[in-house]
Amino acid sequence: MNLRSSFFRITFLVLILGITGFSQVAAQSKPILRMGSLNTVSFDQGWSFARYGLQPDGTRKAEPEAMEAPAYHDAAWQKLQLPHDWAITGPFRIELDGSTGKLPWKGIGWYRKHFNVHLTDAGKQIFVDFDGAMANAKIWLNGKYVGTWPYGYTSFRMDLTPYILAGKENVLAVRLDTENWDSRWYPGAGIYRHVWLVKTNAVHVDHWGTSITTPEITDQKAAVNIAVTVSNQSKKNLNAIVRTTLFELDANNKPGRKVAAMKDAFVALKAGQNTVAESRVNVSNPKRWNIETPNRYVAQTNVIVSGKIIDTYHTPFGIRTIEFTARNGFLLNGKRLEIQGTCNHHDLGALGAAMNLSALTRQLKMLKEMGCNSLRTSHNPPAPELLELADKMGFLVWDEAFDAWKKGKRKNDYNKLFDEWHDKDLTALIRRDRNHPSVFIWSIGNEVMEQQDVKLTKHLVDIMHREDPTRPVSNGYNDPDGGRNSGAAVALDIMGVNYFFNQQPKWDADPRYANKPTLGSETSSCVTSRGEYFFGGVEYKNWQISSYDYAKPGWGCSPDEQFRTNAKYPHLLGEYVWTGFDYLGEPTPYNSDETNLLNFRTDPNKQAELEKQLKLIAEKSPPSRSSYFGIIDIAGFKKDRFYSYQSHWRPDFPVAHIFPHWNWAERIDSITPVHVYTSGDEAELFLNGKSLGRKTKIAGQDFRLIWDQVKYTPGELKVVCYKNGKQWATDVVKTTAEMAKLTLSPDRPTIKANEDEFCFITLKVTDKNGLMVPRSNPDIHFSVEGAGEIVATDNGDATSFVSFQSHDRPAFNGMVLVIVKAKHGAKGTVTVKAMSNGLTAATTRIQVQ
Repeated sequence: MNLRSSFFRITFLVLILGITGFSQVAAQSKPILRMGSLNTVSFDQGWSFARYGLQPDGTRKAEPEAMEAPAYHDAAWQKLQLPHDWAITGPFRIELDGSTGKLPWKGIGWYRKHFNVHLTDAGKQIFVDFDGAMANAKIWLNGKYVGTWPYGYTSFRMDLTPYILAGKENVLAVRLDTENWDSRWYPGAGIYRHVWLVKTNAVHVDHWGTSITTPEITDQKAAVNIAVTVSNQSKKNLNAIVRTTLFELDANNKPGRKVAAMKDAFVALKAGQNTVAESRVNVSNPKRWNIETPNRYVAQTNVIVSGKIIDTYHTPFGIRTIEFTARNGFLLNGKRLEIQGTCNHHDLGALGAAMNLSALTRQLKMLKEMGCNSLRTSHNPPAPELLELADKMGFLVWDEAFDAWKKGKRKNDYNKLFDEWHDKDLTALIRRDRNHPSVFIWSIGNEVMEQQDVKLTKHLVDIMHREDPTRPVSNGYNDPDGGRNSGAAVALDIMGVNYFFNQQPKWDADPRYANKPTLGSETSSCVTSRGEYFFGGVEYKNWQISSYDYAKPGWGCSPDEQFRTNAKYPHLLGEYVWTGFDYLGEPTPYNSDETNLLNFRTDPNKQAELEKQLKLIAEKSPPSRSSYFGIIDIAGFKKDRFYSYQSHWRPDFPVAHIFPHWNWAERIDSITPVHVYTSGDEAELFLNGKSLGRKTKIAGQDFRLIWDQVKYTPGELKVVCYKNGKQWATDVVKTTAEMAKLTLSPDRPTIKANEDEFCFITLKVTDKNGLMVPRSNPDIHFSVEGAGEIVATDNGDATSFVSFQSHDRPAFNGMVLVIVKAKHGAKGTVTVKAMSNGLTAATTRIQVQ
């Protein structure tokens, strides 16, 4: 080797090391704003929107032609920022379907965005990534058709490169059509999740192009494998180095300590093709991901061509083991963990389907407080933010794909898409979500019509295993006997059972299923209205439901009964309660949706009985627009049931909760049963200082304590709970005075000066002593001054037709929620005031940073 070539070799190596070193330092100096390609920016701002077809009032508006054309005049269109749900503004209409929230979500929506691409970006690959668009999305750029993705829950990418005009204005147009989409719950409408613009070089890590697995883990070391799909969109063959370095990752997405560097992978890239590069490294003394300490890492992958880093890609991941057994339950990192999960639909109550990180975080914090450790994404791919939060907060996720296969439950549900799109949608789901440590089960469906179809079940499972062989696949069966008898369930790794557990001993004895782990994919379906209590055996009245936590549809059961079932079959993996939160649509039992009949597909007598009830309900035009299933109501206020689950799921946390409230002036000397939820094992109840007796739980049988002969006398109820003979927790409920004033309690003192962070403020109607007054429903008016604005209000009443955007709302059993955000770019103080005739007003202030 001569000196000249040696000099160039050394310079080349220094260049690689220098650039790589700089990239690693840069990655550690600030949080990663968006995982995946480094050159990714938010594309949420500056959109224009217009609605055609069905209008909110039920009329129709003709859809003009050529709205995708760059020259189309859109100056008069609504200006907005994404995410956007065009249906949540209503109005509610009594004649609309209660199963989808009585909101006018069907229509044709057009979105347009004018944007510039710098001349220096000429020759780059430019993509737009949609986290979700409801539904039947069609995309054009500069009048040229780019592509389509019909399933509104799937995240997808569109390649803008062939049509982009560098150095000039570009016009992106998106048409959405919910008129040709049907749903059993409120699906929302519009570009309701975030959108991103991604710029890369011709050679780059492909979309969702990394797969990280950890096949061997001990306390001393963990083997980490990464497969990187590199795309070469240039017109020539190239050689590249794929270099991956691993860092610790904190809760703010900031990379920290470097833990390992993988051996470089040298790859030959053919023009116009993808190539997979694989690497492996051991991480010493790995910090495992679990629900108590959700440790995360990030893989920084650099693609190097001719000595230059031409692409950087970030992949968060966790190190943990999962094992599912038929006899010992679920093991996380080798330790038994009972699944204490909730099912949830994707809407955020008063915000509709529009994704908001602070709203979702608020929900998950409440579920965590209750003792929930797992989430089922019912019944569709979730927003990416849910999985990132689950990774950070320590939730396990049952990641679900579909509510229907070839045979639909509604005319235009997924059955219209299945043949052409099911493989694409499943592939997109897994490639997007496969690196999340929180995701531990894939689900191919929920209560589908083909539960006994052996061939189709295996086909879908095979797709999932093809894309990810490291996680089990399940399915939610409401005909578990049919699925097992037919042999369809043989293809599954885990048997998901919705409600019907009677035959479990039979299937445990069947050789085909003796080693098949079983999980309650839906349980209980108890229904209640927060703060409503009925007596004398009455559970349903005035379109509300008693909160004694016994009411349930024919297929469901009380939480207590489900806990007994779980205790009876301790080898089951656990349960997913239907549901954690109330949600828009499906207001069972005040719901005339005939798909409820599917829960009794094998019982003609039950079907006939329910069909008769549904017809009667339809004739009465029920006003209910949201569900009653939630453990927490749609405004985010805890129902009594919250404390049932908290008592059971957090046995080491002191819990004592008395219900009902103690304002019953019309019930003097009438029997008014008192119930107590507690994580203790004994409790003594006192009324005005007099003991009403001490009661003891029978383990595995009692999940509440009941004093059913209490005669109502105004005053104070107090419960003292014990555990192992020692005082454990107390609760007090008092008869209040008349309502006198309002109070406001924000969930945070400050919000950031952007459109994404919301403050959730709870209003309570109280007496002169500050006690919330039950059954108080005064009209409340909210106003705001300064640097903020009101986003929405709600009160948790499933029958309220007041617009969520209204600043005037009646309290429901003493409570109202008002949601506030900062004005775009503003800083200073937000002053929120609540007023009601005859009551002392309340004011609270939030700082905008």
